[in-house]
Amino acid sequence: MQQNMESPTIIDVHNLSKVYNPDTIPVHAVNNVHLHLKRGEFAALVGPSGSGKTTLLNLIGGLDTPTTGKVVINGTDITGMSSNALIDFRLHNIGFVFQAFNLIPVLTARENIEFIMLLQKVPGREREQRVLELLESVGLSDKLNARPTQLSGGQQQRVAVARALASKPQFILADEPTANLDSHSASTLLDIMEKLNREEQMTFLFSTHDQRVIERARRVITLVDGRIASDSAPTALRHT
Repeated sequence: MQQNMESPTIIDVHNLSKVYNPDTIPVHAVNNVHLHLKRGEFAALVGPSGSGKTTLLNLIGGLDTPTTGKVVINGTDITGMSSNALIDFRLHNIGFVFQAFNLIPVLTARENIEFIMLLQKVPGREREQRVLELLESVGLSDKLNARPTQLSGGQQQRVAVARALASKPQFILADEPTANLDSHSASTLLDIMEKLNREEQMTFLFSTHDQRVIERARRVITLVDGRIASDSAPTALRHT
C-alpha cells in the first residue's frame, strides 16, 4: 500500500532528549530526536541494544518524561501534562503491546480485552459487541473464556493486540512484540497487524530487533547512541 502523503500527522517529536543520571555520569538514552509519523504508517525503530529504541517508544507513549523537547500526539502536546491527565490521555489515544504480553492472569481473554473499556466507561452492550469483534479479528473467537495460562504465547500476544485496539486508539506502540514467539506465531501476529494497518489505517510503531518485523515494515528508523542514524521514509514524511 502506498503511504497517503496527505494523511494527518499522528506523532510529532521535536528536539527530544532523555538523559539519565545527569548529575553523575550522564547517559544520553535519546539525543535530540526529531520524528514525524503520519496516520497509516507501519514503521519500525531498529538499532543495537542500548541505542534508545525502547526509551524513545516510552517517551512517545507518555510512559517516561523527556529531559528536553516535546511529544505532540494528534495535535496535543503531552510533554507538560500532569500524571492524571497523561493517564487519561493514554487510555483514550494510545494502544500498547509489550514483549511480555502483560495480560491479567486471573481474567479471561474476554475480560482482559474488556478491562480497558470498563476504565473508559463504555456501556455494557457496546463492550460485549466490541470484544467479540476484536477476538474474531485476531482469530480467537473460540478462546473467549480462556485464561492466559490456557493460551499459547502467540495466542496471548494476539489477545494483547485485541486489548490494545479495544480503546480505539490513534496508534499502537509495540515493544518487541514478537521476541517471545516462534516463527509461525510471529508470522500470524504480523499478518493480523498488517491487515489492521491496511484495512483500518491503524498506525503501528514497533521497537524491534526482529528481522521478521523489519522485513515487513514500510519505514525503518535506525537509532544509534540515541540519535536517528537513518530513516527510510520518503523525504516528504521526514522532519525538516
